[in-house]
Amino acid sequence: MRLKSVIAAAAVVLAFGIGGANAQQVEKKDLKLAVGGKPLLYYLPLTVAERLGYFKEAGLNVEINDFGGGAKSLQALIGGSADIVTGAYDHTVQMQAKDQPITAVVLLGRYPGIVLASVNKAGTIKSVQELKGKKIGVTAPGSSTNFMVNYLLTQNGMTPEDVSFIGVGGGPSAVAAVKRGEIDAIANLDPVISQLEADGDVTPIADTRTEKGTLETYGGPYPAAVLYTTPAFIKENPKTTQALVDVFVRTLKWLDQAKTEDVLKILPPEYFLGNQTLYAQAFEHSKPTYSPDGRFSQEGAEAAYKVLKAFDKAVAATNIDLSKTYTNAYVEESLKRIK
Repeated sequence: MRLKSVIAAAAVVLAFGIGGANAQQVEKKDLKLAVGGKPLLYYLPLTVAERLGYFKEAGLNVEINDFGGGAKSLQALIGGSADIVTGAYDHTVQMQAKDQPITAVVLLGRYPGIVLASVNKAGTIKSVQELKGKKIGVTAPGSSTNFMVNYLLTQNGMTPEDVSFIGVGGGPSAVAAVKRGEIDAIANLDPVISQLEADGDVTPIADTRTEKGTLETYGGPYPAAVLYTTPAFIKENPKTTQALVDVFVRTLKWLDQAKTEDVLKILPPEYFLGNQTLYAQAFEHSKPTYSPDGRFSQEGAEAAYKVLKAFDKAVAATNIDLSKTYTNAYVEESLKRIK
């Protein structure tokens, strides 16, 4: 079995042709990457790329810093302490409205994978309308989990000010917040949600782990996790940007073909929250959310814009040029070489 894995890995390296060439070409080898909740399945492509050694094979030395929530990792980029971010596509739209443009260069998630669920200890909250005046746990205020709740509130005649948002992170801290009764509802992702469901602690109200659930919530496809950076970084480091996109396209191709046991073998044990079987089920729930090729669609970008306009006054007041929020140029180049 081990020999087969080694042979398969070698075949992949040969097929992808990634390694030495990029190592000599990149403008910037040492990179700082920010993420908000690395153990979440939302960001699994990042961990897979890291654990399989794809960054190193592309000639990149990537230091990953986990800030616990997407808003904080965005701040790291804007503040200059990060070069690149794996975060929500939504931020590219929001930052253009603030005249601080950022650009997404590869799509990692085609469905958000976020679940809004009521906490069973809190009573019988069965709908969004019943959330008024309640405490809702999100990974971090200003993150994509927060945005989902904001949108659902506005669609149901309320505003984000009608509830209280509490940052609970995206791992054991989120599970603990539910079990201690600190929140009435939670917007989070797997494996957190699957863990809480298995323990009988929560009941989903809206679930975007599937195409059907995403359509029911947002009315169309919705881009989720992406790799984004500043236009200045892309302009100054085109070969580095291409190498990064190569890594993630290669990772998405691997994930698309991977079996559950392949994924479990490469992950650190702490990702399983003490239950590897449950994590395996959570991965199988989440696998359809990953992009198979890294491409963005205009339809998805328009859906995100529509959602953000519903509750973000700055976005609503700005004529957003969606063509500047993402580019497929690097992905298309990767796909010419990565099969």
